[in-house]
Amino acid sequence: MKVFFSKTQMDHRPTQYGVHGRLVRPLENPDRAATLTQSLARLGLAIEEPAAAEAAAIETIHPAHYRAFLETAFECFQALPNAGPEVLPNVHPYFATAVPYGGTPLENGARPRPKTTGILGQAGWYVGDLSCAMTEGTARAALASAASAVAAARAVLAGEDAAFALCRPPGHHAYADRASGFCFFNNAAIAAALLRERFDKVAILDFDTHHGDGTQTIFYARGDVFFGSVHTDPSAYYPHFLGYGDETGHGEGEGCNLNRPLAFGTGDAGYVEAVVDIVAAARRFGAEALVVSAGWDAHRDDPLSKLAVSGAVYPRLGEMLGALKLPTVIVQEGGYSLAAVSQAAPDFVSAFMSARG
Repeated sequence: MKVFFSKTQMDHRPTQYGVHGRLVRPLENPDRAATLTQSLARLGLAIEEPAAAEAAAIETIHPAHYRAFLETAFECFQALPNAGPEVLPNVHPYFATAVPYGGTPLENGARPRPKTTGILGQAGWYVGDLSCAMTEGTARAALASAASAVAAARAVLAGEDAAFALCRPPGHHAYADRASGFCFFNNAAIAAALLRERFDKVAILDFDTHHGDGTQTIFYARGDVFFGSVHTDPSAYYPHFLGYGDETGHGEGEGCNLNRPLAFGTGDAGYVEAVVDIVAAARRFGAEALVVSAGWDAHRDDPLSKLAVSGAVYPRLGEMLGALKLPTVIVQEGGYSLAAVSQAAPDFVSAFMSARG
């Protein structure tokens, strides 16, 4: 299996993360990528440098004006009087959190370009929360992360059985035009859109402990991409506003969205059972290719986890998803305990490859 990663992805080095009313050191940091590259190397997997990000591939999901904001935000923010060290939003429009269902669906869930040209207004429009502080190297890193997803998808389109996109920063909380939850570009969505060039039906299966609200919103009104997510109950947990069981799709996408929220304290059996459900739904959908949003933060040792999941589940998930024998792009999402990540990721990948035969 090819693994794609660029050292440019390390250039995103925020120092602030807003949680429980405090600004603290971010859990999403370059150490995660370093740990993942080292742990996957133990399997004998070589890390390949992806080609530069394809604007056209990114723009299948993200409008050009959003990418332009990411590329210019830090410089514009630093021009403010008494600017802080990183771009952080301090105002949000009421309708910025609107999602496409319940009204007229917009393409990929994207909103129109904002009227405001000031950096404070734009930051509030394009950045959804205080987990996406932007530094001088953030845009470079986010583009390189998306490039890893593009490269992995291109490898599968060229005939590879599967490929791993070691994406950092992660992506599944990124909306078409909004950064949220440590995420700037939705790498899994970009990979799925590229796979659609060859495959009529693509499934995205997400087992990160947080619901992939950005991914769901992007595909919510589409019938060609199935999204299934197993995650912690969002009623008192990030992302709070999406990820409930009654969200099943809109219009052409009705029935193509399945959420399995899990109660705090759910252990291995409940977690695996929920993954079995979304795998079965992907089969019924008739998926011809697969994108896996792989997060390791359901692990009970993860600092963000509210579940009681042990490391033993990850080889079981790898075996289950590998047994589908579909062309597959694995996209790295969350996982913030370096000790847990260093075991869970290679255990999953090893079992996945073994199940392919």
